[in-house]
Amino acid sequence: MRALTMKNIANKQQQGFTLIELVIVIVILGILAATAAPKFIDLQGDAKGATMQAVKASVETATTASHAKALIANQTAATGSLSINGSTVGLVNSWPENGATTTTTWGALLDLDSADFSSQTDGTGATARIVWYPASAGTLTAANAVTAQCYVSYTESASKNTKPAIVVDVTGC
Repeated sequence: MRALTMKNIANKQQQGFTLIELVIVIVILGILAATAAPKFIDLQGDAKGATMQAVKASVETATTASHAKALIANQTAATGSLSINGSTVGLVNSWPENGATTTTTWGALLDLDSADFSSQTDGTGATARIVWYPASAGTLTAANAVTAQCYVSYTESASKNTKPAIVVDVTGC
């Protein structure tokens, strides 16, 4: 065996990467980027969807708490009202009303920033509901509140033994 000396090391030719090796590495990195990128592209839509899920949870919590307070106050008639947070909250079948007659109900129950969220009543009669959506969607009318596809809606209960329908749609977020 030969001993490794500085002279032997100096005689070896220094070699770098060939052009083909560099192209292969770039192609592999491109394939990895193309498969990983879609997982990170729609983060804003995911964040809006999660925010609307949180709004739905707030509406459910406010609805349940209001119903519990109405039952404690023996407010079980078809219509009535409660004082919550210093405001009058309208009740239908001991559940909060949809807001078609007043927006005070949900202003007292939810602490949604009007710079971030807007609300609109949609429909009439038994199918009337209130819809919350991102303020960035602009002003919605009753006709297009449903087609926003990034909203939370609340439909009044038909009876005191039936929970109101609370629906979230995050497909358009």
